[in-house]
Amino acid sequence: MRTHQPYPGVYAFYDGRIDGARAYSADPNWLDDGAYTLGLCSYAIVSGEEALVYDTSISNQHAALIRNTLQEAGVRHIRVVLSHWHVDHVAGNAVFADCEIIANDLTAKALTDNRERLENGTPPIRPLVMPNSIFTGERDLKIGDIAVQLRHVDIHSHDGTVMILPHLKLLFAGDALEEPITYVAEPNRLENHLLDLERISTWDIEKILPNHGAENVIVAGGYGPELIAATGRYVSKLMRLRNEPELAGDDLQAFTADDFRSGVLTYYAPYEPVHRQNVESVIGAHRT
Repeated sequence: MRTHQPYPGVYAFYDGRIDGARAYSADPNWLDDGAYTLGLCSYAIVSGEEALVYDTSISNQHAALIRNTLQEAGVRHIRVVLSHWHVDHVAGNAVFADCEIIANDLTAKALTDNRERLENGTPPIRPLVMPNSIFTGERDLKIGDIAVQLRHVDIHSHDGTVMILPHLKLLFAGDALEEPITYVAEPNRLENHLLDLERISTWDIEKILPNHGAENVIVAGGYGPELIAATGRYVSKLMRLRNEPELAGDDLQAFTADDFRSGVLTYYAPYEPVHRQNVESVIGAHRT
């Protein structure tokens, strides 16, 4: 795992996107296929002796490295925010079991509903440590001298929590925004996703740090707001599959050709299976 500081007081803990490398097993598993091969990043906000960790990464080992790095930087009080319930964002919760773990009410319920599946997955997350501080809709925090805003969004997953640092006009997007394309986890909610993408586009945001994206872009300070519109275009085109099934034959490069050509998005081959799964998921949901 590589540690970066794209802004003063902002830590980015990045792993994955290493050609030919897998972190857990050669066999299919959520850690490699859903996170490591795509690249993943957890974040922390640090001010004085206080820190706020945004997602606990894909294992207790990763989470321990995050915690140790913060403590070596002089942090004595840590809080955690979960961006949503998916396993690659909560797998390291046990390392922060003695901390305040913040989640919105929908995330808390989703973790409860899926606890057995997560604790018995490949690899298992056992025990799955649950959030202990629950909010609904929005919550404002203060980490030392830094103001932090948490806001619920229904993008990628119905229970998303994004994080804003107003003084930097910086959005931590979780999986609500991903580059080059979003992962469709809830194909029946694409209309909701578009509505919240439009809502986010009205916020006073200049830079975006996603949990899955290119390391060099994250190190340089993140993506511009154009990632929001590109995500909306991709979701809108997926929705067209319902009436234009011939679009299902396009690979990712063809399906999103305009945004790759313009440079808004950067092609990354491991996202081809993600795109194929998205297409199959949307078509399958429409048939039922």
